[in-house]
Amino acid sequence: MSGSNFGSLLSDSRPNAIAAWALVGLFALTIVEGIATGDYLWSAFAAVVGFVAATPAVTYRDPLAMPPWEIVLVAGLPVVGRAVATFSVTSDVATYISIAALALLVAVNLHLFTAIEMNVGFAVLFVVVTTVAAAGVWAVARWGADVWLGTELLYEPGLAQEEIERMLMWEFVGASVAGLVAGLFFEGYVHRRTNPGSHAPAAQEEGAP
Repeated sequence: MSGSNFGSLLSDSRPNAIAAWALVGLFALTIVEGIATGDYLWSAFAAVVGFVAATPAVTYRDPLAMPPWEIVLVAGLPVVGRAVATFSVTSDVATYISIAALALLVAVNLHLFTAIEMNVGFAVLFVVVTTVAAAGVWAVARWGADVWLGTELLYEPGLAQEEIERMLMWEFVGASVAGLVAGLFFEGYVHRRTNPGSHAPAAQEEGAP
């Protein structure tokens, strides 16, 4: 791959693995809590983040082969906020930045386990496009939950239809900006992390899981 080697984002550091697995465990608890309380959308989100974060370790059969815990934390920021805070860290900005971090984890996995190769510039574009696409999927998911599960995620009481549509359009704008800012930030982060001294798991160095 030209440019930075995304594979070297994986670490064999024990402290990093402990922190990353602790977050995955927190996601698992959030899934159980969400199912028990009927919060299925956030349970599904937590499951996706946990699955993507743990994929390298499971595939390489090496519990230390985890992505940087900082990216896992940002990807699961709304989940962590709901689990440990007395207030809900689920604002649009936090949610879409977390989706951007999740998109970066997906890009790393695609590079490691498929024939797809990405340079950093394309990965930034991938993060931005994925974040905007996720905003649309999230809007549809909330609409479906409101219609079939009786929630009030999108249709807030007291708001006119026009106001809801205006807020939704601004949400898409915010997702685009958050994706772009996060993508540029991750580009700098990847450049700092991927250097000749970076160590990747043995299975990765051999070129096969």
